[in-house]
Amino acid sequence: MQALLDAIAAMPLPTDAQRIFHGRGGLYPGCEAWTLDVFPPVFVLTSFAPATEAQLDAVGAALQARWAQLAPGQALNWVFQHRGEALRLEGRSDTRLMAGSVPEPHVVTEDGARYRVHVLKGQNHGLFLDMAEGRRWVARHVAAHRVATGRGAKVLNLFAYTCAFSVAALRAGAAQVVNVDMGRGAIASGQHNHQLNGLADARFLAHDIFSSWGKITRGGPYDLVIADPPSYQKGSFVATKDYARLARRLPDLLAPGGHALLCLNAPELGSDFLQALVRAEAPELAFVGRVENPQVFADVDAERALKVLVFRAPGGAHECS
Repeated sequence: MQALLDAIAAMPLPTDAQRIFHGRGGLYPGCEAWTLDVFPPVFVLTSFAPATEAQLDAVGAALQARWAQLAPGQALNWVFQHRGEALRLEGRSDTRLMAGSVPEPHVVTEDGARYRVHVLKGQNHGLFLDMAEGRRWVARHVAAHRVATGRGAKVLNLFAYTCAFSVAALRAGAAQVVNVDMGRGAIASGQHNHQLNGLADARFLAHDIFSSWGKITRGGPYDLVIADPPSYQKGSFVATKDYARLARRLPDLLAPGGHALLCLNAPELGSDFLQALVRAEAPELAFVGRVENPQVFADVDAERALKVLVFRAPGGAHECS
């Protein structure tokens, strides 16, 4: 685990929420099970394999030494989460506070936006760090749309989770965002995130997307449709079966020249899966390009990592930024 310890020794003082070390990308042999994130002021170490107390002690000592350099006199706060295969299959994780404390409420920042997170419960902490560049793309695109058209974009955010895309869009000048997610708890967190940022002009629908197309379509057409579904969530969304059902709805949802940002986080499915699916189900949409992941999430196989692809509907004048 030397590469992890080296990353800790070299890290700068973190201000925004971000990943510090990404062993899962396979670029550091022997460290494939480890990731280290920071949700200031708390570090979160995750292992996808059993970890020994000696390994945890080594990480704790490295964090303590670096923290003493970066923030003299300030307490170190860190959490360890074990996500072994058996726990993962059950949708569970083993989480414990290793040192210090976790603020309540725990609010972090990214590019000036504020988000509430929860690092002591569950596998998803409220903000997906690998999607940071996706949120930046949305902010740039929405800002460019306002400049090009003289009006704010109308955005549909499907599988909205805690609505971070909506926060990014509204802060960049979107006229309205419609957030849809079947998880009422996630939608409530999304509403709180908007309050944290002083944002209005958002709608929140705690609905099953596939049984709510009528309501969703009536709210359109949209200048930007964002879809970031789970890759496999029984009873909600299975990418190999349900992404086609989603893609064929896009032409009716998009305004002329509108864009779709489609996300896929399934290691076994490459970007060609999404491109082929859109060609089959919505052939009028043109592929624009792929949004690169944050550099820290580099992977030996880019097709195994998060895929974020942009497509464009025909017509209109605004090109993708």
